[in-house]
Amino acid sequence: MQIAEDIAATSNQTGPGRPGDPCIMVIFGASGDLTKRKLIPALYNLAKDNLLSKEFALVGLARNELSSEQFRDMIGKEIGEYATTKVDADLWHWLARRIYYLAGDFDDAAVYAKLCDLLSQIDKEHGTRGNYFYYLATAPSFFAPIVKQLGAAGLVTEETGWRRVTIEKPFGRNYDSAVALNKEIRQVLDEKQIYRIDHYLGKETVQNILVFRFANGIFEPIWNRRYIDHVQITVAETVGVEQRGGYYDKAGTLRDMVPNHIFQLISLTAMEPPISFDADVVRDEQAKILKAIPPPTDEEVLVRTVRGQYGEGVQDGVKVPAYRAEPMVPPDSRTETFVAMKLFIDNWRWADVPFYLRTGKRLPKRTTQIAIQFKRAPFVLFRKTAVDRLEPNRLVLHLQPDEGISLSFSAKVPGPVVQIGDVNMNFNYTDYFNATPQTGYERLLYDCMLGDATLFQRSDMVETAWHVVAPVLDVWEALPPRKFPNYAAGTWGPPEADELLTKDHRHWSTGE
Repeated sequence: MQIAEDIAATSNQTGPGRPGDPCIMVIFGASGDLTKRKLIPALYNLAKDNLLSKEFALVGLARNELSSEQFRDMIGKEIGEYATTKVDADLWHWLARRIYYLAGDFDDAAVYAKLCDLLSQIDKEHGTRGNYFYYLATAPSFFAPIVKQLGAAGLVTEETGWRRVTIEKPFGRNYDSAVALNKEIRQVLDEKQIYRIDHYLGKETVQNILVFRFANGIFEPIWNRRYIDHVQITVAETVGVEQRGGYYDKAGTLRDMVPNHIFQLISLTAMEPPISFDADVVRDEQAKILKAIPPPTDEEVLVRTVRGQYGEGVQDGVKVPAYRAEPMVPPDSRTETFVAMKLFIDNWRWADVPFYLRTGKRLPKRTTQIAIQFKRAPFVLFRKTAVDRLEPNRLVLHLQPDEGISLSFSAKVPGPVVQIGDVNMNFNYTDYFNATPQTGYERLLYDCMLGDATLFQRSDMVETAWHVVAPVLDVWEALPPRKFPNYAAGTWGPPEADELLTKDHRHWSTGE
C-alpha cells in the first residue's frame, strides 16, 4: 500500500532522515516563555539527532535590550531546565555560537532594516544560502503588522532563497477576524509561504493516527458508521489559567481549543484515505471533513453544547481558587473554562455518528485522548446465561501525557459458568520504540525547514473551523451564563456535560 509506505517514511519524528535545509530562523518574541521552554529545546533535540543543518543560525528579536552574548547566556542558563534530555556541553556550544539577538519594536521599520543587514551578515558567515523562516511567537495583534513590515523591507521575496512565516495560534478570534487576517497576510505572502502552527500536531500519537488507520488492514474496513457507535475527544488540563488571566478572559476555552486543536484531531480521525502523503492532498481530505460538519442552529446550540467555569475546589489535596479569583480575571467574569459539544459529520462514512468533545481547565486528570466506541454485539446468544449485558469494544488513542493506544474487548472468565470479563490491551510508545522525550515542536520546526506543510493548517481549514463554531459564539454572547461558576475545580466539569451523553444512553470514556 503506497500511502502506508509514504506515511512510514515521513512520520518518524527523529528517525533517519536528511537534515533540514540550510537556513536562518528568526523568532519574533524571543524573550517569551515559548522560546525558552519549547523552541530552543526543540532545536537542540534536532541538532542532537543530526536533523539540523550544519549551516543553521538563529536570530531572536524582542523588545528587551540585550546583546547577542547576553541572549546566549540567558538561554544557556535555561536550556538545562527545559531540555528533555541531558544537555551535551559541546553540542550546546556549537548551537549557541549560531544564535544572535536584535532588540526593537515589532512595528518599527528601522528594526527591519537592521534585521535585513544582520541576516546578510549571518548568511555570509554561516552559509545559510539565503533561506529564512520567521516564527511569530507574539501576541496575535502583531501577526499582520509583522508580516507587512517584512514585506515592506523586502524580507519575504524569494529571489535568493526560500522565505516562510510560521504563525502561532490563535489565528483570529472568530470567523470574520480569521478571514480578515488571512486576507491581510496573503497580500504579502503566498499561501505556500504560510505555516499556521498547531503544536498538537507535533505529537507522535497524533501523527500516528494516519498510520494506525491506513497501514492496518483490520481497522480501516470498520472505520465507519456501520461499526462505530460514536467518537469522543477529550482534552483535559489540571492547571488553571495561571498567569494568563488577561489573555484567557478575552479568549475562553472555546476559542482557545476547539477551532484549532480539537478540530484538527477530528479531521485526522474522520478523513478519507488520501491518495498520497503530499501536503495538499492530505489537507484536502481534512478540509472536506471540516466542511462536512454542519454549523449548529441556535436551537441546537442550546441542547448540544455545554459551557462551564470552575469554582474553588481541591486538587491533589490542595485547595485551589475559583477562576474569578485568578490574577487579572474580573470578579464577575462570564468567560468559560470548560466546553462540551455534540457534533455530526454529514457525509457517507459518518452519517448519524455523533462526535462528542470536551475540554477544560482544573479537571481531575491531564489527558488528551480520542475514544472510538464500537457498536455492541447482539445480546441474543447470551439470553439464557449468567451474562446480563455486553460491553462495547472501545479503542482509545492516548495523545498526552502518555502516548499510546489501548483496546478493550470481552473474553470468557475461566470456569464452568459463562461469565464475561473485560480485557484491556495497551501499547505505549516508550515501551515499544524506546522513544526519547520530545517537546512536540521538533517535527514541526523540521518540516518548516524542509518545506513540508502537511501538519500545518491551510487558510480554508482555519476559516471553515471558525464558521462551524460561529453560531455557538453568537448564542453564548447573546445569552449570558446563568450560574457561573458551575463546577468545582478538580471535577469533570458541570453536570450538564454528563447529561449530554446520558440522554443518548452513553457515558464519557475514562480512557483507562
